[in-house]
Amino acid sequence: MSEINDQMKARLDKLARIRELGINPYPYSFERTHYVKDLFASFDSLEAESAVVKICGRLIAFRRQGKTAFANLKDSSGRIQIYCRQDVLGDKLYELFKCLDFGDFVGITGNAFKTHTGERSVNVTGVEILSKSIRPLPVPKEKIGPNGEKTVFDEFKDLELRSRQRYLDLALNDATVERFRKRTAIVQSIRQYLIDNGFFEVETPTLQAIYGGASARPFITKHNTLDMDLYLRISNELYLKRLVVGGFEKVFEFVKDFRNEGIDRTHNPEFTQVEFYESYADYNRMMEHFEQIYSRAALAATGSMKIIYEGTEIDLTPPWERLTMYGALKKYAGIDAETISDDEIKAILKKHGAEIEGQYIRGLALSELFEVTCERHLIQPVFITDHPRESTPLCKVHRSNPALVERFEPYINSWEIGNAYSELNDPILQRQLLIDQVERGRGGEDETHPMDEDFIRAMEYGMPPTGGVGIGVDRMVMLLTDTPNIRDAILFPLLRPE
Repeated sequence: MSEINDQMKARLDKLARIRELGINPYPYSFERTHYVKDLFASFDSLEAESAVVKICGRLIAFRRQGKTAFANLKDSSGRIQIYCRQDVLGDKLYELFKCLDFGDFVGITGNAFKTHTGERSVNVTGVEILSKSIRPLPVPKEKIGPNGEKTVFDEFKDLELRSRQRYLDLALNDATVERFRKRTAIVQSIRQYLIDNGFFEVETPTLQAIYGGASARPFITKHNTLDMDLYLRISNELYLKRLVVGGFEKVFEFVKDFRNEGIDRTHNPEFTQVEFYESYADYNRMMEHFEQIYSRAALAATGSMKIIYEGTEIDLTPPWERLTMYGALKKYAGIDAETISDDEIKAILKKHGAEIEGQYIRGLALSELFEVTCERHLIQPVFITDHPRESTPLCKVHRSNPALVERFEPYINSWEIGNAYSELNDPILQRQLLIDQVERGRGGEDETHPMDEDFIRAMEYGMPPTGGVGIGVDRMVMLLTDTPNIRDAILFPLLRPE
């Protein structure tokens, strides 16, 4: 800390010196003519014409030698070397340049030229300080090879610090910038697919008087003026279904959902999800949408439908495998879900350290049995279909087996990456299932669905047959960018206070 304080004092002294020179170290704007990538794209012609270029960005390296200096300037598109000479800049501007540090933002005027080693650079004829940094950035050591290849040592790698100070992570680690560029490309590809297929984008409430659409613990807040408790949404499902009732036949929304649950490498309490609903469709149609969205997002992020995640190749090319939950239990655990006894289920769950909250319900126990025995085998994309009826109150009963519902969860890399239903649209049955959920909550289950009378009222006006999907965007980004921890797929994840 004392070293940091000494460096900050030195920078503050330079800040004072800049002011003494009559220069504002925090001006209002700079008229840029080129980004670095554009400068490189037309470098030869700019050099031949001795054209004046104006670039700006952060200084990320220095090499001073008496009355000359080299530095590297980085903007959002790339980095380039700049070359300064006192006899060109003049005494005042070269004095300003001597007051600059790693991390300062500057504007540079000059001409494109190549050094004797052939490195494309800018010969500086003017320099403006745009923002003096008074706190030193962690300085990674770099080694440039004979062919310009860069090796970085002492990188800013600490996950905790990178997550807390994402601005430093972005400033120092090009790979982090690229990951979040890919995240944006992924989101845009999803949005474009849905728009191209006739879906309409909407917005629904984050603050909800009654949370719903999933089985999860909510965050609770309070509205002072109305003197009422409110919940941060755990899902937007019930609001999107209201819109289907109102006549929006194809609707979607990107949302931040909030679930008051644990944090681990694949879970964050605040996460991004896209949900979409299509009238007159069922879960079979939703599987087609899902695999198309995922494969196209892979193309947008990587240029291929085959990705590498932690050394394993995963092929996202449609069509994906379809496997019932009972079929998965038979295939991966040798369990016949139709004939296994409840005592045998309990014994296997106990062996795996799993517990059923509240009263024992066979369908929920079979779902838990699937999780502890099958999930780890689901590496390549697969739709796990036809779940036990008790697993959700919002899904249609299976058309050929009343013990099941028409639900699927897609899996990749042993992760559940989404959820989808043939949506229940019978208001009488929906009411009874929500009543059952309330009773299960009273029986000790921690995560049950509350009653929502207005949602039932909406359904009573009539809701067409509908298919619906929810996709976890953060896990998608993890998979498509080979990111092992969800914190590195979210710009500002939730962390304990420092």
